[in-house]
Order: sequence, then structure tokens, then C-alpha cells
Amino acid sequence: MQTLEQSLPLVPNHTAKTVIFDFDGTIADSFDTVFAISNRLADEFGFPITPLEDVDALKNLSSQEILRRSNVPFVKLPFLLRRLRFELNQEIAGLQPIAGIKEALLELKRQGHHLGIVTSNSRQNVIAFLAAQDMREVFDFVDSGLTLFGKGRIIQKILRHNRIDPATAIYVGDETRDVEAARKIGIKVIAVCWGFNSCKVLGAQKPDFLITDPAELVTATNFS
Repeated sequence: MQTLEQSLPLVPNHTAKTVIFDFDGTIADSFDTVFAISNRLADEFGFPITPLEDVDALKNLSSQEILRRSNVPFVKLPFLLRRLRFELNQEIAGLQPIAGIKEALLELKRQGHHLGIVTSNSRQNVIAFLAAQDMREVFDFVDSGLTLFGKGRIIQKILRHNRIDPATAIYVGDETRDVEAARKIGIKVIAVCWGFNSCKVLGAQKPDFLITDPAELVTATNFS
């Protein structure tokens, strides 16, 4: 794993990449909204409310550990995800991009990289957000799946359908499950520290790059 403080090659690889982004927590600053919605749905789906003072501890848990802690039965997960999507749709107009992410995305696009989104949120929610933030034209595709741990399969389908060499693909996400998804299908991964999981727990997953500021996305992509 590299961080941008470590030494890097002097000459970056300028070959165009397909850079695929997670949405919630990576592009959209939605942690507080998702946290509030999850607590509102706690009684209905039978999992404990998370106190605000437990947020830091929660960010230091892997996606699998958070799921186990919630005690939500596996069979209820699709229904919970649908409700989360619906509730987020009601609040999508109030969400803002992560500070600095739009500028980084525009620079990646200017350099000729192909950008896309794969998310467990709904495509409708993502498109509405991108339109509201004047970011729709930045992305070549937006795909979604009603799954917490199946992003790898969606990404594989996109790569096969578009005949994209996996060696030129990068996944960018803010959760341990994003790193795991990229590892399973053999593509590089950039983990970002401004979203749902902390730098500490993301670093333990050994992503190819671990970054703390959106401006670092450009350098990490070109050196990947």
C-alpha cells in the first residue's frame, strides 16, 4: 500500500484509466444523513440505535463487523437497503459533495480518464444528486445493485461488457467492503479516509493507495 507521503516514481503512467467510484461517503457527503436514517429505522428492523458518541468507534469497524454488531438478519438486508434508498431519495436535494471532490473529478476527466459509479444506493438517487450538483456529464456510467457485498460482480460485468482491461481499472471507495470487492476481482483500489470507515481500518485492508484529501486522487490515479 502506498500513501502519497511515500516516495513515488518520478514519471507517472498517463495511460487512460477507468476509475470507478463508490457514491455514499466517497462522492456524496452523506454519512450524517445515512446515520440519522439508520437510527430512525432501528426499531422497525430490530437493530440497536447507535449513540452519536459511538460514531468514532463505528468508523473503526470493518463493514462485516458493523453488520454483525447490528444483528440484522441476513434475509432482512434487502428490505433495509430498499428503505434506506427510499429515505435517501427524500433527502437527496440536501446532500452536498465531499469538499474538493468535484474539482478532482473534473481534473481526472480533463486528463482523459473514464469515470463511473458503482453503488448500493439507487441509480435514481445518484443521478438526481449529480444533476443537482452539475456533475452528470463527468461520469460515463452509473450502475447500482441492491447488495452490500456484491459490488465486485457489478464491476466485473461492466468491465466485460465494455471490454475494459482490468489492469487499467481502479475502484475508489471509503469502506472496507470496497477494498474487499476490488481485491476479489483483481483490480487496483484507492481507499479514501473522508467517508464511512477510518484511515486505520482501511489501512489494515492494504489498499493500493490510502488518501486523505480528494486532491490526492489525481496523483494516485496517474501512478496506479
